[in-house]
Amino acid sequence: MDTFLLYLELGFTHIIPWGLDHILFILCLYLLSPKLKTIIWQATAFTVAHSITLGLSLMGIISIPSSIVEPIIALSILFVALENIFTERLKPTRIVFIFIFGLMHGMGFAGVLKDLGLPEGEFTNALISFNLGVELGQISIILGAWLLFGKWFSEKIWYRNYIIIPLSGIIAFISLYWTIERIFFS
Repeated sequence: MDTFLLYLELGFTHIIPWGLDHILFILCLYLLSPKLKTIIWQATAFTVAHSITLGLSLMGIISIPSSIVEPIIALSILFVALENIFTERLKPTRIVFIFIFGLMHGMGFAGVLKDLGLPEGEFTNALISFNLGVELGQISIILGAWLLFGKWFSEKIWYRNYIIIPLSGIIAFISLYWTIERIFFS
């Protein structure tokens, strides 16, 4: 139980407060379609994908250097932010992109867990609880976004022009900076 709670906390804190890139990614997913059903499908696809590569990476089955993974994570945020700006409605293909991006984010999570270390004999327990902590962090971001602006403004005619586009633009700028930084200065 101690291991479960420790890795649950580590998964959550990897998202809130330390995972700004993941916070911005989930926020971008929420912005374009703040309906609960659609964001749950998107978050679930992301979680399933990152769980797959997290487990495979930790078992040593796949290994991609962080010098490749980290810029791709930044590019995934940029992609979703730009999609929010240039697309007015959620397209069915988005779930495919989210799944693919989730695969890359899972390898980023694996880097964090490798640095933290996994207790011997508790691999599965630690992995499940870390993933659960990440999921709780994602749900917290979604609920926070819903409480801040989704609940009150998402049905307003000006929501796209005053919420989606400006926030997505800021996120796109940040993720572009991260992409450049991670490619050329890391």
